[in-house]
Amino acid sequence: MLSQLKGLSRHFTEETLRTYLLDRSVRRDDGCLIVRGYGSQRGVYQKVAGRAWAHITAYVVFVGGYDPGLDVRHLCGVPDCIEPTHLQQVAHAENCRSRTQQPRCRNGHEREIDPASGRYRKVCRACNSEAQRRWRLGQAAEVAAARAAYGRQVG
Repeated sequence: MLSQLKGLSRHFTEETLRTYLLDRSVRRDDGCLIVRGYGSQRGVYQKVAGRAWAHITAYVVFVGGYDPGLDVRHLCGVPDCIEPTHLQQVAHAENCRSRTQQPRCRNGHEREIDPASGRYRKVCRACNSEAQRRWRLGQAAEVAAARAAYGRQVG
């Protein structure tokens, strides 16, 4: 069963992997079992035990019956949760359909609906404008530094 996991270190057995996952995880008040893997950010999919995805590894060792052709979905919506009751195997198409889009970006701006697809745009206009402004400032600083290095007048 463990041989079906991509990126899993070969020295693990099911029992040692189960212990490893439980040692690296913390139970939250809402019932989620949050794992601390190689990722530095909370709220992103974590990799553990070599380079295997933590939620897929948890599904294999805690639930069993893993089919590599299907995706492992979080019923709770928390990407770094490995609680066995929060994991379910579904087809990729079903996994994509079940995702919900947020009406606001991560900076709190309202997102617009794309007329072509009828879904929210990935990047809101305010965040895009700010990113472009930062890029232009960076480019201007590079040009000024290059001109100063050649002894030319900045301006």
